[in-house]
Amino acid sequence: MRTNRIFWAVILVGAGFLLLANNLGIFTVNIWRLFWPAVLIILGVWFLVGTAAGKTEFEMEESSLDLGDADSASITVKYGAGRLRMDASAEEGKLVSGTFASGLDSRVKKIGSGLDVVLQPPRQAFPDVFFPGNWIGGRGLAWDCGLTKEIPLNLVFETGAAEVSLDFTDLKIKDLVLKTGASSTDIKLPAKAGMTHFKVEAGAASVVIDVPEGVAARVDADAGMA
Repeated sequence: MRTNRIFWAVILVGAGFLLLANNLGIFTVNIWRLFWPAVLIILGVWFLVGTAAGKTEFEMEESSLDLGDADSASITVKYGAGRLRMDASAEEGKLVSGTFASGLDSRVKKIGSGLDVVLQPPRQAFPDVFFPGNWIGGRGLAWDCGLTKEIPLNLVFETGAAEVSLDFTDLKIKDLVLKTGASSTDIKLPAKAGMTHFKVEAGAASVVIDVPEGVAARVDADAGMA
């Protein structure tokens, strides 16, 4: 992401030069009156640079977590930007398995007979993770993975500027929470999980919910720019 780092380095040096010149009296101008216009201009240039420079190709790594003797699991997925694909294709005896850009950062805690798990990408050096080329439609920050269908799951997804596809048709999900920002999310709900409680908290997002044939659903919607 060399182009991205050079761009932000130039922005920081330029901003520092303007502040220094203002403090030395070389020129006098109200910096704060220019702040928001400057922010909009910088963001516009940033997106142009992201489009022109393309996407970073992170190395894809295979990773998995053992299911062990757990009879249930609560999983929180924190995924900021990129492309996330998840279904019920975990390998036998695995809680989660698949391929992950730059690997998988996981925290696992055993609570009684269940597991409490947090999944997230490895920490990326700022501002690489925020590079527009790796956002919606980008291949740079990508997960392609599956969860186990052997035990009941409680799932929480916290996503940002991401393209998310979740096929939970064959999973045993009791509680599902989606917290998302400016994203595109497509979810297929479980077909034979019994009662599933599903809650969505979304910003300026597109969320498509697929209820399987033969499954009853009650939907309460209160949406703004969604």
